[in-house]
Amino acid sequence: MSALVPSAVFPVEGHPDWMAVTSDGVWVTSSSADHVVFLNANTNKPDRVVTVHRPCSGLAVGFGSLWIPSCGDHTLVRVNGRGGAPQATINAGPADPEGGIATGAGSVWLVTSAASELDRIDPHTNQISARIALPAGSFNPVFASGSVWVASNAGNALVRVDPKTNRVAGSTSIGPMPRFLTVGAGSVWVLNQGDGTISRVDAKTAKLLATIPAGIPGFGGEIAFGAGSVWATVSGFLITRIDPTTNRVIQQFVGKGGDSIRCAHDSLWLTFLSDAKVWRLPIPSR
Repeated sequence: MSALVPSAVFPVEGHPDWMAVTSDGVWVTSSSADHVVFLNANTNKPDRVVTVHRPCSGLAVGFGSLWIPSCGDHTLVRVNGRGGAPQATINAGPADPEGGIATGAGSVWLVTSAASELDRIDPHTNQISARIALPAGSFNPVFASGSVWVASNAGNALVRVDPKTNRVAGSTSIGPMPRFLTVGAGSVWVLNQGDGTISRVDAKTAKLLATIPAGIPGFGGEIAFGAGSVWATVSGFLITRIDPTTNRVIQQFVGKGGDSIRCAHDSLWLTFLSDAKVWRLPIPSR
């Protein structure tokens, strides 16, 4: 951990958690402070705040907007992606505080019930255009290679949804208690909380390509892709780095561990919920 020195530390009121990347910075939620804050990557200063009642369950950027699930009002809030001005409030609340949200195939995707119902939201009408039944305990959608992928935490599987039919098109058995997902190098990468492995699934064929023993089990944390690597953060391990050309862990930094991680603007971004801070770190040299 001593080798990692932040290039910037942002104090964020409350409990900073989820992040979403834009062309000029990073948005971050703070549920206990009832707002979302924009961290400017050019100035290394926060410069916009959007009020939302208990923002949770991820953030998504798309269609010129920032999409913010609200656990407080059980709605989905849409604001302008540049200035943060309110645009719409949609009656589609998150099923879980860590349930995730995604954009793709001309839509916004959000799991909205404990029974694992995936809502498809049309950004042109701000209405739900489809509801798709998923296996119980499914969360954290991502979009890759024309499909929506969702982790079935209870079923130890990665579920594929076809946006053309609005139906589940198949599933791939992966590690125990899969939760957080990211996309990169033609694959969907899944952090398995049960045993701390990372599953790699081909985004075109849905074939399991690798199960990587990362040694990072436990709740919380997150996973991201960028700068040619997969990055994970969990309690006790600040950063774990995986090389997608070898499917091996190539770096691991012991430390408190973050609550969310992103790779953007030539940096790693980590939120620390209990410390009310966000770190911006130079990408570690190999």
